[in-house]
Amino acid sequence: MEYPSKLIENAVNQISKLPGIGKKTALRLVLHLIKDKEENTMALADALVTLRSKIKFCTTCHNISDEEVCSICRSPRRDRALLCVVEDAKDVMAIENTAQYNGVYHVLGGVISPMNGIGPTDLNIETLVARLSQGQTEIKEVILALSPTMEGDTTAFYINRRIKDLLLRVSVIARGVPVGGDLEYADEITLGRSIIGRTLFG
Repeated sequence: MEYPSKLIENAVNQISKLPGIGKKTALRLVLHLIKDKEENTMALADALVTLRSKIKFCTTCHNISDEEVCSICRSPRRDRALLCVVEDAKDVMAIENTAQYNGVYHVLGGVISPMNGIGPTDLNIETLVARLSQGQTEIKEVILALSPTMEGDTTAFYINRRIKDLLLRVSVIARGVPVGGDLEYADEITLGRSIIGRTLFG
């Protein structure tokens, strides 16, 4: 594709690196930004720079946060006897949108995937084990809310093996979520029922 400006070409190349955005969509976005008010484009650029420079990850659960400890971990209204283990921050948002869960979370930052070179040490599993070991008097149940894929199941089996000696109740969300699907694409009713209808692991 020929571009009338190297500046446009560079912007298109950068935007098209985002997931789900091809070169044509990126070009439409770039042309929109050029036609839009300059202050709107500058506000977008400033928001992105601020996002990258100031975003934090909760030191307790690894969820995305504006502060060292996220609002969920700080909230006195959360049921700390329940700990829900998820793959990513987007899964926390998906579960929170169901309004069916009031416990706390632990974000792994991915799932075990040998094909992609991701092993247990690449994830937040050690901090999970340490957290459960230190908080046995408070945490009573661990909910493994991982996507029902081969990688998700492998990760769930690995975690269950690591924490089995802690004598905690370990459950998995009910399979109302389609096998092979991702939590972020599940509708809120299905995901909510999966949380409510969770079953014991193993």
